[in-house]
Amino acid sequence: MKREEITRRKEFEEIAMGYVDSLYNMALRLVFNKEEAEDLVQETYLKAYRFFNTFQKGTNIKAWLFKILRNTFINKYRKKISMPSEIFHEDIDAVNTNLAYEQENKALEEIDTLEGKYSDLSGIMEDDVKHAIDSLPIEYREAILFSDVEEMSYKDIADITNVPIGTVKSRLNRGRKLLQKSLWDYAKDRGFIKRGK
Repeated sequence: MKREEITRRKEFEEIAMGYVDSLYNMALRLVFNKEEAEDLVQETYLKAYRFFNTFQKGTNIKAWLFKILRNTFINKYRKKISMPSEIFHEDIDAVNTNLAYEQENKALEEIDTLEGKYSDLSGIMEDDVKHAIDSLPIEYREAILFSDVEEMSYKDIADITNVPIGTVKSRLNRGRKLLQKSLWDYAKDRGFIKRGK
């Protein structure tokens, strides 16, 4: 192996490999299947390494990796559903909705969390929160995961999703309202909040 290649590989590993878990968690929320999520992350890293020379040093590597992940996901599902060269969020959402219903039980059993095992109550509550997020339309789910879970800036989210910052803010607002309603209903159903008369 050439010295240049060794240096490039080492630099890539130092700045990019620390985001494997974050990318995997996002991939899992996109495809709802452990093996497909692993494949998506692997393909993301292969592309990132191949095009590492295009990465502008000093910019946000995490956002760059998430953009590659998202584009890889869209391209895979574009091929799966044999669509023309343009794809819309609504179409991805329809694919995800079908996959979610078919694979939800299997995916919930397979998901390994980084935190390890939870106490019974917190595990149940966390599963319900994950389910509420996963049931959001994809554009809102992405915005919430990138902002509230990955703690990315509006600018980074806009770059990843190829939409204006105003659209990112709008999606976050709508997604949070849908999530709030879903979790409010959950809290009422479980008796955490007394039902109104």
